Amino acid sequence: MALSLKDRVRAVADPTAEQPTVEATVTRAADIPAQSTPDELHTSAQGEGGDVADIALTWLERYGSEFTKALPSHIDTGAFFAAVRAALPGLVRCTPASLRQALLTCARFGLVPDGRHAVIRREGRQAVFVPMAQGYVELMYRSGRVGSVHVGMVHEGDEWSFEPTAPAPLDFTHKPALTKSKAERGEPILAYAFAWMESGARSQVIVLTREDAEEIRDQYSQAYQQAQQSGAKDSFWHTDFFAMWRKSALRRLHKVVPMSAELVALLKADDAGDAGQVQVVHAPAEEAHLLVEAEEAHKRAEGSQDPMAARVRPLPRKRSQPKRQSRQSRKGARR
Repeated sequence: MALSLKDRVRAVADPTAEQPTVEATVTRAADIPAQSTPDELHTSAQGEGGDVADIALTWLERYGSEFTKALPSHIDTGAFFAAVRAALPGLVRCTPASLRQALLTCARFGLVPDGRHAVIRREGRQAVFVPMAQGYVELMYRSGRVGSVHVGMVHEGDEWSFEPTAPAPLDFTHKPALTKSKAERGEPILAYAFAWMESGARSQVIVLTREDAEEIRDQYSQAYQQAQQSGAKDSFWHTDFFAMWRKSALRRLHKVVPMSAELVALLKADDAGDAGQVQVVHAPAEEAHLLVEAEEAHKRAEGSQDPMAARVRPLPRKRSQPKRQSRQSRKGARR
């Protein structure tokens, strides 16, 4: 009998700890009904005197084969579930179906729910997969055409300039005033993002003001609206506005960098979660038209950043007019 998922997670967390023998390994997943409610999972843990996260993790173990298939080869299953276990205490009140779906969605994108790459968040009784800024950067690198991604914020006391008509990299400069105190540096006034391609070209610079970020929040975030109306004010836009501001700038890079079907699907899953909809990972074929549009946008952006392409243009040519025959030639032709 193989070690339980809980024991494998513990092995990752503490490799020196003594591991139970195969004979001593007992799983309690069979004791928990397949259609358990969140309260039943919580009550089960209390009744057994066990840790809530361990009981929920034991329940998830029955779907271990699904997670193994979903996770890409470069993501260690033990590390993935170690991050899951750390998040579970705040998720046991979610419906089991939504928790399983959110975690599987996270696994399919090859992102670890560690707070940097992705987060599994509770919205009422629903678990929601939320990709973070580093998760978007990770998927951009996986395209194989993006060399580096830069995301930052300009503060009031920083030196910066933005001239979209100037050639890259002179169109945007930012010198953070790192020697100043936080008070002297002031509040953030802009979030920006850009990428350098493996080809050496640079994407357009995406710049978002605070007003831009607030408009995105008010128009698209159902979680923000619900938290605002309920008075809880616990959405990410409430608790970590600056991170969401940066993430919004980063998301807009998708129009000017090479896209993959995986990145298109991540954007759609993120949008669905923000709108309170079911997060479904679409097949790459369903995103073909979006990929074509994104590729065309990237080519236009890449061309606009190439100074040689802007300088060397073919000279216009006169269209050659057909020679007019003389009257005598036309008479000869008729004969």
